[in-house]
Amino acid sequence: MVVEVWETVKETITAYTGLSPAAFFTVLALAFAVYQVVSGFFVSPEEHRPRSTEDYPEPEPLPPPVQLGEITEEELKQYDGSDSKKPLLMAIKGQIYDVSQSRMFYGPAGPYALFAGKDASRALAKMSFEETDLTGDISGLGPFELDALQDWEYKFMSKYVKVGTIQKNDGQGKESAEPSTNTVEEASPEVAHGETSRSIEEKTEETTEKKDVANGDAAKED
Repeated sequence: MVVEVWETVKETITAYTGLSPAAFFTVLALAFAVYQVVSGFFVSPEEHRPRSTEDYPEPEPLPPPVQLGEITEEELKQYDGSDSKKPLLMAIKGQIYDVSQSRMFYGPAGPYALFAGKDASRALAKMSFEETDLTGDISGLGPFELDALQDWEYKFMSKYVKVGTIQKNDGQGKESAEPSTNTVEEASPEVAHGETSRSIEEKTEETTEKKDVANGDAAKED
């Protein structure tokens, strides 16, 4: 049945166009292509606009980084990305940077999410994801690890905005400074006493010398 229909179509094409079926379909394809090209000149620019921009609106710009000043490590944990209304922060060598623009890396479910809200200097230097290395303590690191950490710091300095520093616990320093102050205060009376003693001795010697001179002059007059 299909063969009979096809034979009838071929005969009809040849009878009405004088072309073979192959030539007829070739001409038909060329006509369709020409139609597409010509119709493109009469289409408004809005119809040529890519639909991707309509389906996916541009994301809202990130708010400018807010300077936090000096905060504690405990306060820094609040900026680990769990609260979308807060900036995403991370610290290297005590310097805090706003990494909100790289939320896909440091935000929740990102490959470096463990580093967010912390000073991850040691972990970055060692390229470690161990909880024990998520600290700003870099003591005992080798030269290669320190070089790697330096590279990370340069990258953060050039790409992100510094928004604060981690507060250092200087309680030990204050304790060590107090004895030195007391020592000076305690030593002051001794110094003053020594100066007073020397002054008395010098005055006594001067008085004695004056008496001797006076006695000598008196003897000469006699």
